[in-house]
Amino acid sequence: MKFPNVVTVAQLAEFDELIDVRSPSEFAEDHVPGAINCPVLDDAERAAIGTMYKQVSSFDANKRGAALVAKNIARHIEEQFAAHGRGWRPLVYCWRGGKRSGAMAHILSEIGWHAAQLDGGYRAYRREILAQLAELPRKFRYRVVCGATGSAKSRLLQALAFAGAQVLDLEDLASHRGSVLGKLPEQAQPAQKMFDSLVWDALRKFDPDQIIYVEAESRKIGQLQVPDALLARMRASPCVLIEAPLAERVAFLMREYGHFLGDPQDLKAKLDCLAGLHDKDTLARWMNQVEQRQWDELVADLLANHYDPAYRHATLKNFEHLARAQVLRPAKLDAATLAQMAAQLIAGART
Repeated sequence: MKFPNVVTVAQLAEFDELIDVRSPSEFAEDHVPGAINCPVLDDAERAAIGTMYKQVSSFDANKRGAALVAKNIARHIEEQFAAHGRGWRPLVYCWRGGKRSGAMAHILSEIGWHAAQLDGGYRAYRREILAQLAELPRKFRYRVVCGATGSAKSRLLQALAFAGAQVLDLEDLASHRGSVLGKLPEQAQPAQKMFDSLVWDALRKFDPDQIIYVEAESRKIGQLQVPDALLARMRASPCVLIEAPLAERVAFLMREYGHFLGDPQDLKAKLDCLAGLHDKDTLARWMNQVEQRQWDELVADLLANHYDPAYRHATLKNFEHLARAQVLRPAKLDAATLAQMAAQLIAGART
């Protein structure tokens, strides 16, 4: 089989490995999901060559750049690629499909591997996935999991995925739980471009003949925006509504957000963000509950006076089929009950 030297985004799956040769900072902002970073110039080297190009001459910059690129490619071959056999098929890309990826692809091809270069590089990839994110969500059927805060919606998605259902867990992709207290400990959110890539990568792997389960979300999850076409499809889709007892929701949230209990000052700082939505007496009561470590009372108070009213307003406004939702009323929110609910939803979807 003859492999082309230049390929398109549509051919990504044909290759054994995707190699991003851009600098680490470029890679960190966004990259093709599954790609590895083997920079031919790191950030400092790239900046130095750029400065030399502007302040000295293009010839001297090219000469120095070529030496650095050759050295770095040699190191990657020894450290990353040496164990690969003759049949290995790598796809290499850089910012715009130019010299950086061209140099790597040429040397890998000269060794005897079936290396190719992504036409147009990362820029072409970015244009393509944005175009696909405007169309791809419309190809699928969704079931939107709704429920007040603490109803274990994300855990139900995990149970559905474990049972073999198609699940799009946007909060997992966004590394955020979607509320003022939703920031995950010691875990930063990806850049918006990377989030787009992760959503696109998940969608393209789904079977259009099978339902996708997804949690009801607002337009933004933390600092990240859900793609418009996907959000529109979610809001027009049938809903599943979890109605769990308040005591179970409080206990669930105590387990899920236990990291806040060990840092009351951080929790108070987060609650300060709600100052524009509630009066001083309410904020003072919450702060006192934090200081007194009255955790059960605080969680129940926040649910009754902040989260539940806000959630009801947002979901009723944005999800047009919520009034006709399939309602699940679990007595508990433990793993066994969530597994039973997942099995019930999957069985119902087949009938």
